[in-house]
Order: sequence, then structure tokens, then C-alpha cells
Amino acid sequence: MPYQCPLCHQPLEHRDHHWRCQQNHQFDQAKEGYVNLMPAHHKSSKNPGDNKEMMQARRAFLEAGHYATMRDQVVALLRQYAPADSLRLLDIGCGEGYYTTAFSALSELHPALEVHGLDISKVAIRYAAKRYKDCHFCVASSHRLPFADNSLDAMVRIYAPCKAEEITRTLKPGAILLTVTPAARHLHQLKALIYDEVRPHDIQPETLTGMSLLHESQLHYPMTLNGAEATALMQMTPFAWKTPESVWQFLAQQQVFNCEADFTLRIYQRAETEAQQSN
Repeated sequence: MPYQCPLCHQPLEHRDHHWRCQQNHQFDQAKEGYVNLMPAHHKSSKNPGDNKEMMQARRAFLEAGHYATMRDQVVALLRQYAPADSLRLLDIGCGEGYYTTAFSALSELHPALEVHGLDISKVAIRYAAKRYKDCHFCVASSHRLPFADNSLDAMVRIYAPCKAEEITRTLKPGAILLTVTPAARHLHQLKALIYDEVRPHDIQPETLTGMSLLHESQLHYPMTLNGAEATALMQMTPFAWKTPESVWQFLAQQQVFNCEADFTLRIYQRAETEAQQSN
């Protein structure tokens, strides 16, 4: 496993349920199997990331299958674009592992593949590691990925933020980044309950130095939700912080709530050579 120490950035070695670098910085492996690589002084709060209630809401919504179409499309794109003989894939902002575990199906094409999930939420990672034994999970920041330079063959980022320089630092030459972002009409009906004027999402691609855009597609479909599912969906979005109590009550009372899912999926590839990166 290519973990790096988050304090001195030297390689970590796994021995007796601990991860330790040559500087003797040590990180314990939890009984669930994950490792916490988030030093206390790197945290912006005591328990950063999604709390238990937010994690449970997301889990309930995802397990109802409403984003399964998007998940399956992500797996299909990885099958098509992941480099031959891929060894390591990282799911950034993996949450409770709903998508991460699906990527293990790629082992049919890449038998030696390790699937890693990373999230800042300890609550979510604990659940993921306990449930999905086919993946490796760590608590860490996406702003300083605890992975060695040129160590990843593929990276998946579904909504999650990450510094562009960390993407290119950790991806091998020729490796890919798959992103999923909201397209113009994503969750339009939920937003209309909060905002007087609903603006479409910006769908412009990112500019990532040293990487080229190989593929772009849009996935749009209707969702039919019950009250509990609509409430859970709102809870797992940034809109939740602005949602008045009247809207929560309205959603909970709905027997049928129709809402659009609209995603943009993109594949970027890191340049194979230094010359390509400078172009």
C-alpha cells in the first residue's frame, strides 16, 4: 500500500496493526480495518466531515438505488478508460463506501487492483471499513493526499473537492481521473423549494495542468421519491443548511416527490511525458 506519513511525507510501513514511518510517526489501524491519517492539528474542527445523521441519510438514499444508474455508468467508464494492469484506484470523498465497493468489480480486468477510499469523516470511514472488506479505507484530507507521488492508476471524484496539484502529484503518467459533477438541471425541484430563482449549475470542465479531457457525457433521468427519501436527499446536499423547517415538513409529508438527477461525467488523463504536460 503506498501510504505516506501526513506529517513528514515519508512512506508508511504496516506492522502489528500500526502504520509507522522512519521518523517514528505512528498511526493505529482500527479494529474495523481503516487507518486514521488525519493529525489533530490538521483538523478544522473536532469531527470534520459528515456527522452520523448526515451519513445515515446518505446511506438510506443511496441504498434505495436512486443513484445506481450513475454508479453503474462510472464503473462502465472505468472499465473502458482505466490503464491496462492498473494496480491502485482511489475514491476521493468516498463517504460510507457505496461507490467504492462497486469499483472492486474492476478486478475482473485488473486482478491485482487495490481499491482505496478516502474521506475526512471518521464516522463514514468506520462504517465503510466495517462493511466493505474488499476495499482499503483511510481518514485523511483530500487537500494533502496520503499517497506517494506517481502511485495511483485511477482516481474517482464524485462531487468531492481536491487540490489540482495533489491530483497530478499522485497520479502516474497516463493515469486517469473520473469526475462526477452536477449538470444544469440536477435536483432542480429541491432547489425550487428553497430559492425564489433557481439557477442552473455551471457545467464548464475544469482546467487541470498536465491533464487532458478524454471523455465528457451527461446522464439525466427522473427520480420518483417518497417523503423519507426526499428528506434524506435534502439532508445529503449543501442545501440542507438553508432549508427552512416548513420545507422539511413538506418533504416528509410527500407520498410522491418527482425530482431530476442530472450529472456530468468526465475522464481526464495525465500526460505520459513532461513534454506533453507543458503543452
